[in-house]
Amino acid sequence: MATLTVAEAPSGSEHKTPRQKSDVKVFTSANDTIDIEHAPVNDDPRQWSRTRKTLTLCIVSLATVVSALASNIQNPSNLLIEEDLHATSSQISWTLAAFQLIQGNFPLLWSAASEIKGRKPVYLVASAIFVTGNAALALSKTIKVIIGMRALQAVGSCAVISISAATLADIYEPHERGTMMGIFYAAPLVGPALGPILGGSLSQAFGWRASFYFLVICGGIIFLSFLILFKDTHRRERSLTYRFALRRLHTSREPVQSSSKSTITAHESSKGKTSVKDTEKQLQRLNVPDDTLVVTSALGLDDVRLSIKDIDPFRPYFRILSRKNNVLILIANGLVFGFTSCLSYTCARTLANSYNYDALSVGVVLLCLGIGSIAGSVIGGRWSDRVLAKMMEANGGKWCAEIRLESSLLGMPWLPPAVIGYAWVCEKHVNVAVICVMLILIGFSSTWMSTSLLAYLVDANPGRSCTAVATNSSFRGSLAFVSVITAVPLQNTLGDGGLYTVWAGILIVTELLVILVLRKGESWRKEGEERELKC
Repeated sequence: MATLTVAEAPSGSEHKTPRQKSDVKVFTSANDTIDIEHAPVNDDPRQWSRTRKTLTLCIVSLATVVSALASNIQNPSNLLIEEDLHATSSQISWTLAAFQLIQGNFPLLWSAASEIKGRKPVYLVASAIFVTGNAALALSKTIKVIIGMRALQAVGSCAVISISAATLADIYEPHERGTMMGIFYAAPLVGPALGPILGGSLSQAFGWRASFYFLVICGGIIFLSFLILFKDTHRRERSLTYRFALRRLHTSREPVQSSSKSTITAHESSKGKTSVKDTEKQLQRLNVPDDTLVVTSALGLDDVRLSIKDIDPFRPYFRILSRKNNVLILIANGLVFGFTSCLSYTCARTLANSYNYDALSVGVVLLCLGIGSIAGSVIGGRWSDRVLAKMMEANGGKWCAEIRLESSLLGMPWLPPAVIGYAWVCEKHVNVAVICVMLILIGFSSTWMSTSLLAYLVDANPGRSCTAVATNSSFRGSLAFVSVITAVPLQNTLGDGGLYTVWAGILIVTELLVILVLRKGESWRKEGEERELKC
């Protein structure tokens, strides 16, 4: 029979995470609430030194930059590839489409693997695949090999993008995540901004294969960084995958007994019994009151054996989608990303066709979008943490994930006007300097929103942050694929003015979705938690 030991834990700033081996430990209060975010663990990543945390942030951010570079570093070389390999325009399009689809949807498998095996093994395997794919691309002799290896390249690159946000959730407290997510979120924006410049320069100097050799070198450095310098941040005690597996183990035993004070004794056990199902329900809650207690189960995670249901990547995916608040934020974030993908693609065409710019000049102009995006990510992340801290102070230290969305309101009014301005500046072929200003404004305001939305998804899905980010990647990749595929026909039919006026209307609807979640999200989350516990 399982036994419980209940010991008082210090509150406030004096709280220290106790050490333990493989037993499951969770926080509970007098009101029987337990916080998976702060389940005590060995070598708690949130107690690491600032140097160790910064090193982790730098490694995953650098890896994300390299992965993002792979998405568009090929673009300036498309004509050279087409001529060298005697390919058609349709085949070249497939090299881009294959990458987009795989990179958006394969993270579901990587996220499931990382919740079971940990972050570091997944990073290492994915980095090795990335290096292999790029080496094969550099040596390819046919366009069919290019298409296949671009898919393999995407398999390796997408793991970092999907798991890195979960890695940051492992090491930073919720009130720190906005700033750190802002810094991290700038990384995948640097890659697309620099990709055309690097790809164009390397292709002009050394040929189209040089871009892929460059990625081989970068991928090798990333692999060695994860192998030597990176320390795994995943802890099974804070994983819902392991917790649900442990529940099955508990249900095969007798119900455990607990009380609301100190150590359980025979004469105190009559104060109340808590079944495993009730305990699981408590574990879904997020708030940690000041009068916390620590509960240790004698049934350890070493006793857990995962089943097919536990490692099924699509089950947690559909759990994320079962909550209305998640679905609306995923759609909103996907539409913003789809818009920026369409913008980068069509802007390059406009600059080449209407302004007669070469590939390198186009890359320099698109760098303005990247500069605005980086500024919006870093500043927006800091603002998000500031808003969160102020609202927590105003509410006596209590908070909910929806508070995170408050910070996005400041950037919303600027995005649609900037998009409409860009639309008609391009349509009338105004001086390119004005286009650069519009791109900076668009990048700043769109990323300001996206940073808060990503942080919200992590905060609103404790214990499933990796799956939430992977689901976000799936929505972003799929909507980006659709927007890019339809971009040229729409641009040819409507012109830049009509196309981006339509996009401005879509973005207004997107902002209304975010406001709706801000108002209704908390109640939707609670409904979702109760529904899941009945399953």
